[in-house]
Amino acid sequence: MQPSAVPELAHTHTRPIHWLATATALAGVVALSSVLQPGPATAAQPDGPGTRSAPAHAAPPDPAAVTFPLECGPVKAVVEQKASADLDGDGRPETVAVVHCDSPMGTPPDGVYVLTRDAGSGKARVVATLLDPADGTTVDDFAVRGGAVTATLLGYSSADVPRCCPDEKSDVKWRWQDGAFVRSTPAGARSV
Repeated sequence: MQPSAVPELAHTHTRPIHWLATATALAGVVALSSVLQPGPATAAQPDGPGTRSAPAHAAPPDPAAVTFPLECGPVKAVVEQKASADLDGDGRPETVAVVHCDSPMGTPPDGVYVLTRDAGSGKARVVATLLDPADGTTVDDFAVRGGAVTATLLGYSSADVPRCCPDEKSDVKWRWQDGAFVRSTPAGARSV
C-alpha cells in the first residue's frame, strides 16, 4: 500500500459528536428564524386610471349565483374564467365571467358577461354582455387589469371552416366610459 500524499486529517472522519453539533446548530437556526419573522407586506398595486379600490368588506359577485342569458338546451352553462375588479369606479368590485355551454363535442362559443351586486338586495346580476355567444367566437388570454377587460378572440372566417380550428384572431379591450363598456383594439394588437 502506498502512503497518501495528503496527511490524514482528524476532522475528515465524522463521529457522533459532529452529528450532535450539527443538529444543535440547525435547531438553533430554526428556533431563531421562528422568532425573527418579517413584518406583513405593505406594497400594493396602484389603481389603474378610472378605478378605485373596493372597500375591504365588498365581496365581488359570485358567477355561480347568476343565471346567464345563454341558451344551452339540455346541458348547463359553465364559467370557464372569471376575474374581479372595480371597473366603473364606484368603489364596489364587478366580476367578469367567460361562460359557454358545457358541450360534450366541438368548441362552444363563449359569452363574456359583467356582474355586479344589486345595491338593495346585494344579489349578483348580469349588467352587461361584452361578447355575445351568437358571435360564434371563443375567448383566449382573458384578463382584467387597470380598469379594463382584455381578451384574444378566436373566430371563423366562414361556415366552411371546421369548428375545431379557428382561422381568425383579434385582440380586444373593453373599458367603462360614459356609462357603458366601450370595445376597442389595444395598441400594438395584431389580427390574423
